[in-house]
Amino acid sequence: MAHAKDHDYHILNPSVWPFLGAVAGFVMLFGAVLWMHGSGPWMFLIGLVGVLYVMFGWWADVVAESHVGDHTPVVRIGLKYGFILFIMSEVMFFAAWFWSFFKHALYPMGPDSPAIDGVWPPVGIETFDPWHLPLINTLILLCSGAAATWAHHALVHEDNREDMKWGLILAIALGAIFTVLQVYEYTHAGFGFAGNIYGANFFMATGFHGAHVVIGTIFLFVCLLRLMRGHFTQEKHIGFEAAAWYWHFVDVVWLFLFAAIYVWGQ
Repeated sequence: MAHAKDHDYHILNPSVWPFLGAVAGFVMLFGAVLWMHGSGPWMFLIGLVGVLYVMFGWWADVVAESHVGDHTPVVRIGLKYGFILFIMSEVMFFAAWFWSFFKHALYPMGPDSPAIDGVWPPVGIETFDPWHLPLINTLILLCSGAAATWAHHALVHEDNREDMKWGLILAIALGAIFTVLQVYEYTHAGFGFAGNIYGANFFMATGFHGAHVVIGTIFLFVCLLRLMRGHFTQEKHIGFEAAAWYWHFVDVVWLFLFAAIYVWGQ
């Protein structure tokens, strides 16, 4: 009786994943710095593989904990709060890129003069027409978000796993199409990353968003695989709920990017 559990919390067992995650993250960051200084991408790739391994192993343990009953209602609330805090940190991350873009758009400063004729975008920059491919991509991503909402509604309100499956498949397919079109757009850009602040801001903001789309697509694909194994129920679906929140966050960030960089930024 001395070891009987008399509370709703989950006391974690000792785990190596936080240590391995810290080491892999440091190697990836250090490798990225070396790569930027011309030493090649190998250390960065080794760190990236380590981070991916930690993500797979750590989250697999979390899923296993859920299956043995460790995720009580109180624990599930904590997991939700934790993911909300993560989304808030992502909001601040993108706020930095918007801040940089608006600062340089409103006060286009040069290194040797107070202003480069007060012109934004800088002279020689040929911006994208927002009402062609960027608008198509916007509609694709919004439709993907709607498909994810359909999947969530099918599970939570109807317990319809077949509709949830097709909603996830549609959301994943549209997310992949968005990424392909984004790469196509990059290959036809009339400006580069280096040598001008417009290109640097454009590719950092939209590029990091593209990385989030790829991550979110993988997130939804993992949810699809788990659905096929019968992991989600109407009462317990934290993993899928987190994926849906993440995907809607990606949608909203893109709407701001489209309005600010593609439309207003012209």
